[in-house]
Amino acid sequence: MTMDKKLKNPTWHSLCETHNLFSITYEDVKFYDPEICPFGAFTDASKTANALNAYAKLTDSFFLVSENETPLFDQETVMLVKKMEGCQMVLDTLIEIDITEKIVPLTEMHQDEIYNLIWQVMPGYYKKRTFEMGKYFGIFKDNKLVSIAGQRMQTNDWIEVSAIVTHPDYTRRGFAKQLTLHVTKDIIKDNKHPILHTTKGNAAIGLYESLGYKLTREMNWWYFHKK
Repeated sequence: MTMDKKLKNPTWHSLCETHNLFSITYEDVKFYDPEICPFGAFTDASKTANALNAYAKLTDSFFLVSENETPLFDQETVMLVKKMEGCQMVLDTLIEIDITEKIVPLTEMHQDEIYNLIWQVMPGYYKKRTFEMGKYFGIFKDNKLVSIAGQRMQTNDWIEVSAIVTHPDYTRRGFAKQLTLHVTKDIIKDNKHPILHTTKGNAAIGLYESLGYKLTREMNWWYFHKK
């Protein structure tokens, strides 16, 4: 299967390949272990209602990721909170910039700091064990972690750049851009292709484009909560 075909259903193929050890499968629906990441995907929308009911016994809130398919759900047990309209970006030609900051590989000892920073800036999806999905890097200022970027979903072909966050007191200093470049180059070094996902209209899209990423397709996050 080509990389492009896998990118049409990135969560599914990530759970089939590199992250299969985290996979919980209900027929044609797969989810990450909810302690790792509350994401799921499907190849048959007619199977999603039963799968969502089963997964809702493990965690309160979760997402199904889909390019253009609409999942079915049981309104008696599961509530659709919102459909988050997103987009997928794939690196075309890397555009280099100067790295002026000290970028540090993050380890298990930083797990709480990573979690707290992400939940302060972008709450809702990151779990403490999301750290196990890939490598994370950070910038420290004033003896604290103020900006991070890491890796999330991945297959044999590509790795997703994710968790690009900067503390509100340290924005507009180029930290996110430098960290995104650093993670991108680390993925290339591992002989895989960098991709990322963001919300439609996000101001950060221009930053990613300035590093050589191009918009490729829509990718939606269906956010559910159990009743």
